[in-house]
Amino acid sequence: MKADLIFKYFPNLNEIQQDQFLRLEKLYHDWNTKINVVSRKDIDELYLRHVLHSMGIAKIQEFLPGTSVLDVGTGGGFPGIPLAILFPETRFTLVDAIGKKIKVVEEVVHGLELTNVATKNQRVEELEEQYDFIVSRAVAAMPTFVHWVRDRIKKKSVHERKNGIMYLKGGDLSEELRNYRTAQVFDLADYFSEDFFETKKIVYLPLKFKG
Repeated sequence: MKADLIFKYFPNLNEIQQDQFLRLEKLYHDWNTKINVVSRKDIDELYLRHVLHSMGIAKIQEFLPGTSVLDVGTGGGFPGIPLAILFPETRFTLVDAIGKKIKVVEEVVHGLELTNVATKNQRVEELEEQYDFIVSRAVAAMPTFVHWVRDRIKKKSVHERKNGIMYLKGGDLSEELRNYRTAQVFDLADYFSEDFFETKKIVYLPLKFKG
């Protein structure tokens, strides 16, 4: 069973969480035939390329109950939906400017009976709320992304790690990150053994604020 890949790396899931991860595949297959949000080559490797990839963030940072997390440019719901299953007491807001993508996200959230997910069909620059962490999967180069989101992060941190960005990226990031001396880069290959993760990384960028 393909979901076994998730259970291999996250063996402490409760029955509700296991059931939600098992139901993901059918929900995405069904909706992807109506509204294409996951490429056809990727839909057959949903658990590897989308679900487990998203959950790499949890290997770097666990979110406390009551934490608020914003997923920018969520697309079909990644990384937000897998993380929302994993952290049911954390509040996730999934935003995307493309309405049809948010429609799929809403249907998947409904199908999984997730009560900790809100969706917004708008640009992140239009949001007014602030969040503890912002997560995303390579929707723009880091300087552009930082420009979009830097006012959306709460100043007061409740985790040991300061509030900031958790960004899923791949390849050589040296040029993109050269102006961000506080950025930390984590190789997902250190946590997952599949070849897919050889070049995949998570960039953590704590955002400093002028007091």
